[in-house]
Amino acid sequence: MSAAEADPSFLARLDQLPDGGFLEVEARVDGDAESLVLYREGAQVRAWLNVCPHAGRRLDWAPGQFLKSAQGHLVCAAHGASFELVQGDCVSGPCRGDRLRAVGVNVAEGEIRLA
Repeated sequence: MSAAEADPSFLARLDQLPDGGFLEVEARVDGDAESLVLYREGAQVRAWLNVCPHAGRRLDWAPGQFLKSAQGHLVCAAHGASFELVQGDCVSGPCRGDRLRAVGVNVAEGEIRLA
């Protein structure tokens, strides 16, 4: 493990996250261990808690495996809620009008870190 990876703010290297793809990482957020969903769009990365606001279940269908709809939305594997990937707003499904809880991240020198 590199010194950067030993730093608790370090989440992943940018090259671990394919453009237009998702990556699940573990991090401490507000003192709690949390699963995060990272989404990359070019050089920009967004992050949310890996929790659907509908029933509090994880969004992935298997650890680190996420569904993306033909419309480009993140889809909750449990109940089919769909989330747009800019603000994390639920655009269809049982939690329509709610949103994913965003987590601030920064990308610098090829590393994704908590903000």
